[in-house]
Amino acid sequence: MDIQEIIRQFATSGAFVDATQNHEGHINGTYVCSFSDGSQYTLQNINNQVFPHPEEVMENIALVTAHIREKIAGLPDADQRCLSLIPSKKGALFVKDEKGGYWRMYRYITHVRTFATITGRKQAYLLGQAVGRFQEQLSDLDGRKLHITIPDFHNMRFRYGQLATAYKADVKDRVKDVKDELDYLLDNQKRGQAIWDGMVQGLYPTRVTHNDTKLNNVLFSEDGTQALCVIDLDTVMPGSILFDTGDMIRTATNTALEDEPDVSKVWCDTQLFHALMNGYLDEADPFLTDDEFDALAESGRTTTQIMAVRFLTDYLAGDVYYHIDRPEHNLERARTQIALMKSMDQQWEELTRL
Repeated sequence: MDIQEIIRQFATSGAFVDATQNHEGHINGTYVCSFSDGSQYTLQNINNQVFPHPEEVMENIALVTAHIREKIAGLPDADQRCLSLIPSKKGALFVKDEKGGYWRMYRYITHVRTFATITGRKQAYLLGQAVGRFQEQLSDLDGRKLHITIPDFHNMRFRYGQLATAYKADVKDRVKDVKDELDYLLDNQKRGQAIWDGMVQGLYPTRVTHNDTKLNNVLFSEDGTQALCVIDLDTVMPGSILFDTGDMIRTATNTALEDEPDVSKVWCDTQLFHALMNGYLDEADPFLTDDEFDALAESGRTTTQIMAVRFLTDYLAGDVYYHIDRPEHNLERARTQIALMKSMDQQWEELTRL
């Protein structure tokens, strides 16, 4: 693969100088490309194992970014507030290499930074505000116009079906060691399916959803005082915005790492939760339905449960999906999610007081 040949096919300005690989992402191959006129671009090789239809991913991203850019046109910092796709010289959204790989390019956003962990209530507020603003900007775009790039991503009935297949097959003879975790998740199956079922039944409207609203998918100003742009749009699809609020709550309020072996360290921080929701509602309140509003706290518990089911399923199936660093890594992840669910339940009155 000749990176320079790929780059030459995009409608960039200036002469190519160099490309440096960025190793922060886990899905796509990413390069920061510099040009003689000082311009910079982000070049990415789309992982077609995770996304088997890259052209549909790109059509979704093009639709969403064009819609947002219309909303922010005229703002002095508009280039920092939305990703900008660079088309190929033929006007396409991507370039294909000789092996059939798909490549895309964005204008590189400068003078911004990301954070890996929440530093306090102010940052939690800004994260909620960023996700709420992203949803508000897209609230008048019909989610049904987007492709479903990962079918059944948040379908809890489907996820429980996968879990059932895994524990019945028991290919690694692990079921005997996870009885407590399995019993807990099976006991909570009906509650966990409520949001998905509500969306299917029309209780919650189908909207444009991001589906990966964790902190490091938001670009902040260099001084950290503003949340500017939601990035990593590969999983943008039709769905319920409750899966976005849920993932935001799950990842931002946990006092421990997602794979913390000591579950006594796992707790849902209600102060962070309230700061997160205040920021979110400052942007999202105008378009939320009463039913969506009433389910905000539940969305955090539900999305946590989805991940618990997925991690335990992968552990029982022999660790075939998620990368692991130790034999019980997926089990530790599942236990952390279960501990977070239990912490939410213990503080449910406080979580729903808002």
